[in-house]
Amino acid sequence: MTSHTELRHARHPATGLVRGIYVPRGADAAASAMTTYGIPLLVLATTGSTALTGLAFALEWIPRLAAFAVAGTMVDRYGTTTVFRLASLARALLVLAAAVLLVARTGSGPTATVTVMVLAALTGVLTECSYIAAETAGAEASRHAGDRAHKVQSVLLGIDQTATLAGPLAAGLLLEWGGPAGMLVTLACCSLLGAALAPRQPHAPKTSTGPAAGGLRTGWATLRSLPALAWMVTGLVVSNFAAGLLQAAMPVIVVNQLGRSSADAGLIWSAAAVVSLLALTAARTAIDRWGLWPVGAVAATIAAAATLAVTQAHTYTGYLVLIAVLTGGEGALSVVLRTLRSQLIPPAVFGSTLSVTVLVLLLPFPLAGLLVAAVPPAMFGHVITGAAVLQAVGLAAAFTRLRALPGLRTPAA
Repeated sequence: MTSHTELRHARHPATGLVRGIYVPRGADAAASAMTTYGIPLLVLATTGSTALTGLAFALEWIPRLAAFAVAGTMVDRYGTTTVFRLASLARALLVLAAAVLLVARTGSGPTATVTVMVLAALTGVLTECSYIAAETAGAEASRHAGDRAHKVQSVLLGIDQTATLAGPLAAGLLLEWGGPAGMLVTLACCSLLGAALAPRQPHAPKTSTGPAAGGLRTGWATLRSLPALAWMVTGLVVSNFAAGLLQAAMPVIVVNQLGRSSADAGLIWSAAAVVSLLALTAARTAIDRWGLWPVGAVAATIAAAATLAVTQAHTYTGYLVLIAVLTGGEGALSVVLRTLRSQLIPPAVFGSTLSVTVLVLLLPFPLAGLLVAAVPPAMFGHVITGAAVLQAVGLAAAFTRLRALPGLRTPAA
């Protein structure tokens, strides 16, 4: 007999990639970009404290790590549509409530400080829940694409980078000209749009009720059984620590040290997204011709070199150019990582394994935020230099091991 769940999902046949995957991913990516880059700027504008800005960055990421303990299991159990829609709706309600409180308290004082810090923590959780759901839907589309999986992933990354192009700049401009309420209301609108356009899940989700910890154990065991994916994740962990330091320190460096505006700080990440979009297109063509390993190795070299060079930049233009180059290298690395994930992880445990993978990749970000909160701004240059050296060593070790694994030097069909 056909179950009620199967009938419910049979009424929603798989839609095309544009309506079923790309459009909802775009709405969520826009909200996520404004959250990730705009909340630290909001904290700096509200509190004026560099330490609280770094702490807010850490608070954005620490709860995200806890969310991964259950997010993947929830997606595997209840499906991408339900998790995506509820997370997007909750984020919209949260930021609207924060906007009301900030307007009522004129945007300053202890209440405003508590509001923006709590906002940083809770939006981090909800953003990652919607991300896991959207990424699982994208991986399913990649599996159906077969040998064109890397093309689907490059489109998804292009959507993410387009949002990164517009999100930080929009957050900075809205904060400068419309105040905290203007930025938060816009963020709520993007979240509501994502909830309305939640990706449709063509298959019935699992109905198992096992504990979330079991899902994490399953995901960890799967990751360890896939050496190519495990080494790729290892290299990106150390790379993300350097990227996290730059992201956490950027509001302080641009606004306080260089004397530029919040819009200028957002412009750096928007300009970086333009370069990243070009890198995604180049990576897709290069993988077709040379395979995953050569493209990943070149991208890793570019990213490490740009991070080392950014420590020597002392002008706004220098930061903008080098961050753009760094983000371009990271964009190409992300195509390699996502293609490996969609090809190697078994569909039955994809949500749990994805949660573990992203959990490991995000661990450096709260550490970076705590380090920025603890270190005097005058020491940022030395800290970033040390992280850049660690990044170069970690990526070199990872791609040295990846070179010996089969299949990664074969061009895509």
